[in-house]
Amino acid sequence: MQQSLDSITNSQTLKIQGSKPKSWLKNILSGAFFEPLLSDFRIIFERDPAARNWLEVVFCYPGLHALCLHRLAHWLHGRGVGFIPRLISHLGRFLTGIEIHPGAEIGQGVFIDHGMGVVIGETAIVGDYTLIYQGVTLGGTGKETGKRHPTVGKNAVIGAGAKVLGNLQIGDRVRIGAGSIVLRNIPNDCTVVGVPGRIISRKESGASLSPLEHGKLPDVEATVIRSLLSRIEQLEKQLQTLKVKSH
Repeated sequence: MQQSLDSITNSQTLKIQGSKPKSWLKNILSGAFFEPLLSDFRIIFERDPAARNWLEVVFCYPGLHALCLHRLAHWLHGRGVGFIPRLISHLGRFLTGIEIHPGAEIGQGVFIDHGMGVVIGETAIVGDYTLIYQGVTLGGTGKETGKRHPTVGKNAVIGAGAKVLGNLQIGDRVRIGAGSIVLRNIPNDCTVVGVPGRIISRKESGASLSPLEHGKLPDVEATVIRSLLSRIEQLEKQLQTLKVKSH
C-alpha cells in the first residue's frame, strides 16, 4: 500500500514539474502575450504615412523590433529570470539603437518612431498609444532607489530629443515638444516646451487634440526676449525725453 501511495505521489510530482514549462509555453502563445504586439503593429499604419505595406513594417521598423524584444524580456523579468532579460535588452540596443530596461512597463499600441537613441529606464511606465520620437530619454536624476523614472499617461506624444527625468507623473494626452527637458509633473491635456519644460497650453479633458506639429510650437524664449527689448526701447525713449527737458 505504501509503495502504491509513493508511486502515485511521484507521478503527480512529475506531472506538475512537466506541466510547468507547458504552462509557460501556453502563456507565451496565448492572445494575452501577442495582443500588445498586434497593437504595436497596427498603430504604425495609423501614425506613419511612410508605412506602405506589412512586409516593410515587419523588417524595417526598429521601434517595432525593440518593443517585440522588450515584451519578451519584460515577461521573463517578471517571472524572476536572471541575466537573460538584460541580455535581450542589450541585444535590442545593439540591433535597434533603442535601450529599454526589462523592468519598464510599456502599454499596448506604443509607437517608437525611428527610435535611435531612445532610453527608457527600469521603473518607467509608458501608457497605451503613446508616440515616442528619436532621442527621447525617460530617465532618473541620480542614484535614488525605488520608483525613480517617469510615468507617462495614455495617448501622450514625446518629441524628438525630449528628456523626462525623475519620478514624474505625465498625464494623459500630454504633448512634449522636441528638445524639451521636463523636471516636474504635468497634468492631463497639456502642451510642454522649453528648458526646463513649461506648460504653454492646456485643453479641457475630452477636447479634440490636433497632432503635435513642431513647426507651429511657440518659441517661449523668443517671446520673452522680444518683450524685454520692447521694454528697453520704451525706457530709452523716456530717458531721452527727460534729458531734453533737463536742458
